[in-house]
Amino acid sequence: MAKNAIYRVKMRRRREGKTDYRKRLALLKSGKIRAVVRRTNKRIIVQFIRYKENGDEVLVNITSDILRRYGWNISLKSTPAAYLTGYLAGKTALNKEIKDAVFDIGRFPAIDGSRLFATLKGMLDAGMDIPHGENIFPSEERIKGEHLGKEVPKLFEEVKGKMEGEK
Repeated sequence: MAKNAIYRVKMRRRREGKTDYRKRLALLKSGKIRAVVRRTNKRIIVQFIRYKENGDEVLVNITSDILRRYGWNISLKSTPAAYLTGYLAGKTALNKEIKDAVFDIGRFPAIDGSRLFATLKGMLDAGMDIPHGENIFPSEERIKGEHLGKEVPKLFEEVKGKMEGEK
């Protein structure tokens, strides 16, 4: 081991590749609530988080698992499921008087047409005000699930109708 080496170990979450602190600081400087979207191998997670010095406060937490209650029996990680999860999260946030936010996808790559942006489209269609570009959303056919089969668009409209019906 070298003596007197000038080396500073990076923070643990940065070493593990979990947090980009420069990106996080830029989002926190806006002073707005963050609409945090994460995807896993099985589901989509949407949270609305407010920054606090002693730890972030989660105001709304919606996972795509909740779609099962509305009759969604297809993959919980698909593009239509991501849209519906974002839509439900947006409706829930509006009920808690959260009208605007900043979109946070963390360390996921920002690929146009991805499931993450389908979630953003759902939040916007719910009535939220989130800054975004126009060319990033998946096509309407993908959002409705036409690429997954003939019965998926019908199920999509049915589930979305149930979400609109409840207040």
